[in-house]
Amino acid sequence: MKLLIDFFPIILFFAAFKLADIYVATGVAIVATIAQIAWLRHSTGKVEPMQWVSLGVIVLFGGATIVAQNETFIKWKPTVLYWLMAGALAAGQLFFKKNLLKSLMGSQLELPDAAWRVTNWSWIAFFGAMGVVNLWVAYNFDTNTWVNFKLFGGLGLMALFVIGQALYLGRYMKADEAPKP
Repeated sequence: MKLLIDFFPIILFFAAFKLADIYVATGVAIVATIAQIAWLRHSTGKVEPMQWVSLGVIVLFGGATIVAQNETFIKWKPTVLYWLMAGALAAGQLFFKKNLLKSLMGSQLELPDAAWRVTNWSWIAFFGAMGVVNLWVAYNFDTNTWVNFKLFGGLGLMALFVIGQALYLGRYMKADEAPKP
């Protein structure tokens, strides 16, 4: 259910784009993200900071897309989010000497500090690269291709990266230790 809630706005964005156009899809994504945040707040009482950031970015860039009738703004939105996530992880590590991934997942996964550092820097590199790839697709292909990439390419690359991370982290899991729920 959580996965569906997480991907709710992008799935509706994709469907609205296929049925209408980029401007309708952008409006749908804004409304869907607001609904997502409202649902999370109502059902769990908690909204993650990155979800608030995502809401702000979609309202800002989506709103600019609709007001200016310029699809370039919405095409920048994924890159901005990716780079904000990379920046937050890097700033935590470099300036605050805090591994934010370990802070978020440390209660679920026991790893040596070196593995946490590698994992953190891997996510920073992945998010940075995804921002670049998004812009490359946005500026070198038509909007339909970009929308397809945003859903299928972005999620596919994320899935491959997560599998790679799982394989890397698997070497630190003890044979008799099951992951904590």
